[in-house]
Amino acid sequence: MVNFKSKRSKENTVFEVTEAEELLPFLLQSFNNRSRNSVKSLLTRGQVYVNERAQTQHNYGLKPGDKVMIRWVTTLPKETGITVIYEDEDVLIIDKPSGLLTIATDKERERTAYHQLTTYIKNQDARQRLFIVHRLDKETSGVMMFAKSMRAKERMQNEWRERVTKRTYIALVEGRVSQKQGTITSWLQETKTHRMYSSKKTGDGQKAITHYKVLRTSGHYSLLEVHLETGRKNQIRVHMQEMGHPIVGDKLYGAKTKAIGRLGLHAAVLAFKHPKTNQIKSFESPVPEVFFKPFKGR
Repeated sequence: MVNFKSKRSKENTVFEVTEAEELLPFLLQSFNNRSRNSVKSLLTRGQVYVNERAQTQHNYGLKPGDKVMIRWVTTLPKETGITVIYEDEDVLIIDKPSGLLTIATDKERERTAYHQLTTYIKNQDARQRLFIVHRLDKETSGVMMFAKSMRAKERMQNEWRERVTKRTYIALVEGRVSQKQGTITSWLQETKTHRMYSSKKTGDGQKAITHYKVLRTSGHYSLLEVHLETGRKNQIRVHMQEMGHPIVGDKLYGAKTKAIGRLGLHAAVLAFKHPKTNQIKSFESPVPEVFFKPFKGR
């Protein structure tokens, strides 16, 4: 028998208890699509609140009218800089800081989002695995997705164009962009030194389409909202250079300034059809305050 009513937001799920029961059995029934260990880990990590007070006891007694809240926004150890925005049996959504690699390189094996998150989920369940779905450049911050099963990974990657309904970036670029909105279409290729370049010749590489809208301008900088229709490597960075307005701090693609001390690119929104439920999930990461620094007082 269903013994609760639920209400969900991006950050929390709230259940109203309608029958007396202990907390762990209540959670197992409420989340019957998750493993027992996964549900118990919600208690262990302090994500379960009863009547707005954190509760970790498995046998805590619930009574009708109690409100049980699950806080999905959790933070890994501070030194990682990663915030877990959402997690279920199939996907893990994070807010990645600037300066953190997605996966290992020859020079760096451990200080990566993948390594830190693998440790995080194995602390919940030693059998759990993590899979790369897509990547963000080291210096790009914002919303990023990982898969927790091979099936979810393959479905998201194989059906990426159909499943991802929105990808929005915020880009701080050099110069005053005069055209308020526009679309850049080209074909991208990669050099032997792994630098991407753009060609206007049809079929000369992978087709890349980027839409942009100007949010703010000053004499020297512009803040753009950028929507990706395709997701090629370094696509936004290459297209901004091609437009004559390289991203601030992006020396590789023509930038001459370091106005904010980092790359001026942030993944602000990711919306997609869930690989199992097909429900639309949408997640946001606030634009770093430093992106507005060049416009202060204007």
